[in-house]
Amino acid sequence: QTRLVESGGGLVQSGGSLRLSCAASGITLNKYSVAWVRRAPGKEREWLFCYGIGDGSTYYADSVKDRFAFSRDNANNTIFLQMNNLTPDDTGVYYCAAQCYCLGPGPVCNDVNYWGQGTLVTVSS
Repeated sequence: QTRLVESGGGLVQSGGSLRLSCAASGITLNKYSVAWVRRAPGKEREWLFCYGIGDGSTYYADSVKDRFAFSRDNANNTIFLQMNNLTPDDTGVYYCAAQCYCLGPGPVCNDVNYWGQGTLVTVSS
């Protein structure tokens, strides 16, 4: 059974940082495109980042590209999202996604096969 488990969310003050983790089982993340998505209260889902396995391209949303950074630990089959200089607008539930189509030019990863359960990030002003 394939599972993606996010962690690292929490309450942080504006200007602070968090690092989200997405640990996988049943799927080898470095063999597939992956993405990060968030859903803020009362807003549509927002794609934040995707990595395309085909050519290794990465795409960030304009809203986060200078503050968030993707990384991975292949040995532990985990991907990360380092989030810096957080603002209240970054509040939301963050999800990782795997086995999808990240083709650019934006961070949308289509036809996601696997989603994590989400981790809540709350940024206080």
